[in-house]
Amino acid sequence: MNIVVCAKEVLDVSQIKVDPKTNKPILQGIDKKISDIDKNAVEEAVKIKEKLGGKVTVVSVGPSEAREYIKELLAMGADEAKIIPLDDTRDYNVVSNLLAAVINGMEYDMVLCGEASIDLFSGQMGPRVAQKLDIPQITYAKNVDAEADKLTADRDLSGKKVTVESPYPVLLTVTKEINEPRLPSLMEILGAANKPIETIDPSSLEAEVEAGTKISDIKGVAMERKNVIYKDDIDEGIKELVDNLAKSGALG
Repeated sequence: MNIVVCAKEVLDVSQIKVDPKTNKPILQGIDKKISDIDKNAVEEAVKIKEKLGGKVTVVSVGPSEAREYIKELLAMGADEAKIIPLDDTRDYNVVSNLLAAVINGMEYDMVLCGEASIDLFSGQMGPRVAQKLDIPQITYAKNVDAEADKLTADRDLSGKKVTVESPYPVLLTVTKEINEPRLPSLMEILGAANKPIETIDPSSLEAEVEAGTKISDIKGVAMERKNVIYKDDIDEGIKELVDNLAKSGALG
């Protein structure tokens, strides 16, 4: 089973603060890491490899320093990585074009992605790549059963479970609930240094690399609270709370 996992280096959003004067996020000095749900995708890929055999390849588009963060995924059990350095844009169309161009040149049975990245959380990348590869896709998978000739997945659709079956090749986007990513041992971390990481020049790929969108500004969203405290009898307080929520439209 040849499995490809698409992974993205992101800012650690838990560290981001907003400047109260400019209402802009403070991005300087923020640590970077692999997007959390991409680690779930790697974990699921490694579990499938352990069951059926094969190889797991991580493919990433991003800054050159992403190489250091990709090593964590190799330590988790991925066998190799391919990095397409791109510092100037995070345009969805450009990144999906590059990912698809690299994957098209590989032998693969399955492509795994996180359902969304923790920085933008748009959920676009997996479906875009599947469309460009012209293969079936299963999104929001919270449980996967891979067999030699087919894959079955339970999709999480707002509280409802839908079971879908697909032949190979197939692209799968996974939710954070699908598994708990493993913590590599010291020996696995040391061993990752010897696993191959290939750098691919974007200009060598037959892919459109001119961004179609431009980010003009980023601002924080003000979160104002009413800070209403109900101190009276608990039953009366609950009734008053429900009434106020209904009046505000929060209950639909």
